[in-house]
Amino acid sequence: MVRTPLTPEERERGERLGRFLREARGERSMVEIAAAAGLSAETLRKIETGRAPTPAFFTVAALAGVLGLSMDELIVRCALVPV
Repeated sequence: MVRTPLTPEERERGERLGRFLREARGERSMVEIAAAAGLSAETLRKIETGRAPTPAFFTVAALAGVLGLSMDELIVRCALVPV
């Protein structure tokens, strides 16, 4: 299956998500947060740096839970258009 290339807007949304998650992580280590969410540190690194701009819903939900964020908050901060 060939994946449709992401639009510049979708890439920007992924970068916003990554920045927001990185800010929410604060001083906590990437390894600590990733393990608590059931992810590898490399997966979290890719999300935070925008190299994985479209992570799976349950990956984002797990990170939000560990970081104490609501999904509504993520949508508002990362939406392509203001909500």
